[in-house]
Amino acid sequence: MGQGGEPRRPQPRDGELGAAVARAQDGDETAFAVAYRIVQPGLLGYLRGLVGDDAEDVASDAWLEIARDLGRFRGDGAGFRGWTATIARHRALDHLRRQRVRPRAAQLEQDALELPGRLSTHDQALESLSTERALDLVRGLPRDQAEAVLLRVVVGLDGPAAARVLGKRPGAVRTAAYRGLRRLARQLGTDGATDADPPTPG
Repeated sequence: MGQGGEPRRPQPRDGELGAAVARAQDGDETAFAVAYRIVQPGLLGYLRGLVGDDAEDVASDAWLEIARDLGRFRGDGAGFRGWTATIARHRALDHLRRQRVRPRAAQLEQDALELPGRLSTHDQALESLSTERALDLVRGLPRDQAEAVLLRVVVGLDGPAAARVLGKRPGAVRTAAYRGLRRLARQLGTDGATDADPPTPG
């Protein structure tokens, strides 16, 4: 559990990522490729949740900006995940403005999201949403809830880092993620969660 009782999804490759980014900043192209391979799956999942089938194009634009501005980045592996997510989010919002559409709501399928029968902890709910096929369901949530869930689960950011990406307070992001997970469970008719497990205020 993180600070304030907040669940964290550990990212075991953050040490490797931080080292690769440092080498890439010194001009090591192979190291940049390593950083890309570590970050891209989560980043692409986040973008799919925002822009659907256009995620690959938006990710390409984001990586061009990431490569261009890499020398300005300061931080470790976890910080790099947050920094790249911020850039990707800006590119996605630009794309949506150009398309004049909001993220499309997906049709819910009863068997597409395997939430546990009883959501006894936030961690269990987060684990339940870590599958690729859940992304379309998440896209059906209100934007603030969808982004909070995507950043926490798919990108793997902790609450404070997700809050920085979204420009919100950590407590607001925790609440949005919690409400999003509850809403998904209710929509699927599997909501065994109780209000005994609300997010920590802050």
